[in-house]
Amino acid sequence: MVNNKDLDQTQTPPSSEQVDDVFFLEEEHSLYGVSEELVENVTSAIARNDGAFLVKVAGSLHAADVADLINKLTSDQRRSFIEAIKDHFDPTVLTYLEDSAKDVLLALVGTGTLATALSNLESDDVIHVIEDLDKQQQEQLLDAIPAKERAILEAVLSYPEDSAGRLMQREIVCVPNFWTVKETIEFIHNAPGIPESFYSVFVVDPRHHPIGAVALNRILREEAGTKIADIMENNLHLIPVNMDQEEVALMFRHYALVSAPVVDESGRLVGMITVDDVVDVIDEEAEQDIMYIAGVSESDFNDPVLETAFSRSRWLVVTLINTLIASNVISQFENSIHEKVALAFLMVIVAAMGGNSGMQAVTVTIRALATRELTSTNQLKAIRKELFVSIVMGLLFATILGLIGGWWLKEFQVGFVLGGALFCNMLWAGLAGACLPILVRRLGLDPAVSAGPLLTTTTDVLGYAIFLGLATYFLL
Repeated sequence: MVNNKDLDQTQTPPSSEQVDDVFFLEEEHSLYGVSEELVENVTSAIARNDGAFLVKVAGSLHAADVADLINKLTSDQRRSFIEAIKDHFDPTVLTYLEDSAKDVLLALVGTGTLATALSNLESDDVIHVIEDLDKQQQEQLLDAIPAKERAILEAVLSYPEDSAGRLMQREIVCVPNFWTVKETIEFIHNAPGIPESFYSVFVVDPRHHPIGAVALNRILREEAGTKIADIMENNLHLIPVNMDQEEVALMFRHYALVSAPVVDESGRLVGMITVDDVVDVIDEEAEQDIMYIAGVSESDFNDPVLETAFSRSRWLVVTLINTLIASNVISQFENSIHEKVALAFLMVIVAAMGGNSGMQAVTVTIRALATRELTSTNQLKAIRKELFVSIVMGLLFATILGLIGGWWLKEFQVGFVLGGALFCNMLWAGLAGACLPILVRRLGLDPAVSAGPLLTTTTDVLGYAIFLGLATYFLL
């Protein structure tokens, strides 16, 4: 490990002979990941073609940190770094790499070498690597994997994407209920194919249906002659193989699970899901929803310029249509604006306040839907609450804005119209912010994608229409 203080005291980056004597990470400043000093030293080593230094760096870091390092390098630097370490890299690095870096590694390492490396990983990690490749790369890689392992991987890949079947690992420890603790421990010690990390031993009947589970710590504490049937936990939380991964994450959170068995349509035990995989799902689902609300994707940062521009343009088209509709509404009141110019700079306040108020309600509602806090039994209560909140907020800000507008323009009639329009628009924003995500979900669409644009369109159009309509009626 390299200490950044030691690196700072040298005029040039450490050579390959110095790597074993210094640390790469300074614990006071970074508890995880790679430091900027390390990235600089690696880029310098790449520039001077010091392959031995790069190999020692890769060997001294955790797989996640090696992936983090690769992800921070430029495209050309990635190729040089991977080329230098390809004969020594830890295959676990693949599970942390960005898609673009995986493509580079696959091209440089070669299908055969990669297939051999993947054989050292557990099935869930192998699937995580393979499913991100394109169809042709998947076929090439699967063809290079031994037939027995390939059959298992192809069976897992046959499950729907984002399902429990894709998330699970096939390596599990199963024992019959009549075994003793001693027999179980001996089995764990001697049996081939034992998973690298597991927390429970599952108990199965002769048809391989799960009937219980025993935590490893319980097995280690019991007497050798104790029957597994006497210490197993019968209340299992079985996960159907086709269950959506978001539902899996919610189950783990609800029951505070560390691992859970996965069963097929016939109830046979086919794998298990552990909490480390669920953490990835939670992060992925939350990031996906945030990206959808903003109209971008997680790959925007690394995708080519034209691909990113095309992806974002689809969302900007929605904004363009929204603004055209709003502009058309404003044009209907051209004479009113001409007679009272103040309307032109006041109307944007009504639309902006309504839009922001509505997005607050939309965000809360989408989050409640995603976490299953909002259901058919309490949705009317949630809508009613947002309605009352919008009434309170509308009255508050309508009063404030009305007084400011009247004092500013020395016309309290304008302030009255401005406050009234703001109240109506915020009232609609709160109601629509609660109802639209529920309606969109019932239509089978993703509310994180659709609810926001629908809301902002209505709050903009209604904000302008209500304000200019009231101003035309009362002031002109």
